[in-house]
Amino acid sequence: MRTNLVKILLRFCAPLPLPLLHGFGVLIGWGLALFPNRARRDTATNICLCLPDLSETRQHRLARNSLIEAGKTLAETSALWFRPGHKALRLIRDIKGAELVDNALQQGKGVILATPHLGAWEAAGLYGAATYSMTCLYRPLRITEIEDLVRNARNRLGANHVPTTVPGIRRLYKTLWQGGTVAMLPDQEPLADAGIFAPFFGIPAWTMVLLARLSLRTGAPVIFAWCERLAWGRGYHLHFRAAPGDLYSGNTETAVIAMNRTIERLVRECPAQYQWSYRRFRTRPAGEGAFYGDKHQSVVMQRLP
Repeated sequence: MRTNLVKILLRFCAPLPLPLLHGFGVLIGWGLALFPNRARRDTATNICLCLPDLSETRQHRLARNSLIEAGKTLAETSALWFRPGHKALRLIRDIKGAELVDNALQQGKGVILATPHLGAWEAAGLYGAATYSMTCLYRPLRITEIEDLVRNARNRLGANHVPTTVPGIRRLYKTLWQGGTVAMLPDQEPLADAGIFAPFFGIPAWTMVLLARLSLRTGAPVIFAWCERLAWGRGYHLHFRAAPGDLYSGNTETAVIAMNRTIERLVRECPAQYQWSYRRFRTRPAGEGAFYGDKHQSVVMQRLP
């Protein structure tokens, strides 16, 4: 029943103008900002940890704006998942740096697209699917009832999503060896045996090593991609950025640090559109206490009205 209701709601909202969808998203975001909830607590915690130089007023404003952008992320999903592909792609108004991907593909070693939780990553995924027929790494959803719905929506323009399993990772290597394109979320916390601690905004964060190892073993260049959400529902601007030289150092730890540093720079360009509600620091080094426990967060939440 719940799955059917979700499908009906998404299909009903899909044809609505993007400004109206984002208007709904603003209402959702204000609700998240005004009433106690986990997203509000985690957003405030992460901003306090990562941007301590901001005044309390600016931290509060950023937290509110981030939750509003999160609401827009939810609301725009219907258009990005259920509109015909060519109509969904029209929402991307401008593309900067696409020649980086084209030039990299001409080298014949494939390309790794790193798309952090910044802006409208679903829109970036649609463009990548339609343009590069990319293979994407993903973690299966906890709500299994809508797993097929999400996978079909994301794959409909040519993408192929593979799970975070040994066969899935082998598929990524095969795609790169064939000169194709793979994509992944570089700021998603990996499994217990698939990461190292590396600084993210100066805080040790359990960070994936897969992207660095894929590049090292295949010679595939890394291009960072993020889709900026424009104000007033005007669409999106898609940005591609080359990875720094340190990512190709040949040393996994150096490469992972460079990857996190690049994500930091992108986040600082548009901090409100980063998914601060994601528990990026859930896994802690030995001997460190949890950041998201009630005791710690109760101190952080004193900053909010």
